Parts: sequence; C-alpha cells; structure tokens
Amino acid sequence: MIKRALWQGLIAGTAGGVVMTLGEKLEQAITGRPDSHVPARVLQRLTGLPERPGKQPLLVNWAMHFGQAALLGVLRSVMAQSGLRGPVASAKFTVVRLTNDQILENATGVGAPPSTWPRRELVIDVLHKSVYAFTTGVIADALAQRSAGPGPGQRHAHLYPGRHAGIGPLPRQDAYGR
Repeated sequence: MIKRALWQGLIAGTAGGVVMTLGEKLEQAITGRPDSHVPARVLQRLTGLPERPGKQPLLVNWAMHFGQAALLGVLRSVMAQSGLRGPVASAKFTVVRLTNDQILENATGVGAPPSTWPRRELVIDVLHKSVYAFTTGVIADALAQRSAGPGPGQRHAHLYPGRHAGIGPLPRQDAYGR
C-alpha cells in the first residue's frame, strides 16, 4: 500500500499543484494581486540558502511550491488507499494543507498567523488551497480505486452500515499492516 500511495500521491499532488497554480494565475489576472514569494523564502530558511530582498528566484519558488504539493499528495493518497475518499476526505485534507503552510511559514518567520491577515488574503489562500486539496483528492481517489478497489475502511463500513459498538475489525488479512 505504501508503494502505491507514494507514486500515486506524487502524481496526484503534483497535478493538484498545477491546477492550483493555474487558478492562482487566473485570479491574479482578475484581481491584480502580485506573485507570492513566500514559498521561496520558506525554502531558503529551511535549507540555509542565501536570502535576497524583493523578488525571489522563480526556480526556488517553484521547488517549494510544487515540492510541497507533491509530498503532501502522498498523505492524501494514503488516505485514499485506506478508504478515506470523497469530498469529506478532501475537506479534511484542505485543513492539513493549510496547516502545513502555516507551520512552515510561521516557524521560519516568513509568515504570520492567518488571524492577522487581511480577510481578502485569507479567503484567497483558503480558496486556492481548497482547489489543490480537492483536485489532489479526486486524482488520489481515482488511482486508489483503480489499483486497490475499496480501502479497508470502506470494506469495514460495508459489513454493517453505520457506527456500531458490537462490530469488530476486518480480519487481519483483509487490512493493511502486519
């Protein structure tokens, strides 16, 4: 399962990053909002790369932007492989994506807590991260379904619909693990 989740997640996360970026470029054309150089600044701080004032190198910005999208896609793929699929799983993943950004940006001193942002910027950020998370989710879910069918959690749910105290786990051979 982990091998599948790795390659499928990298594909799903990268695709989600591309769709998010296209959406950002469209939004920027409409709103006039400038490019963000936060991803490059975070990567510079995390790796010890030299920092520069003003506009940051495009390749450094893309490395962080798409690298983070691809790596987080692996987590969404693990969710899909386990049976956590669909819009609710993607909504949960949106929170993970936003949280990951905030941890990295705040820990490096590049960003500030979202509660201090102008509301318009906060809405735009949540919108773009939602586009990423739902796009990544659709792809991760489709790849997981195609390669593994229903995940263990989905198979467990089909034993007896709903949540019941008296229903035990799936047999070990029908789940992931040792």
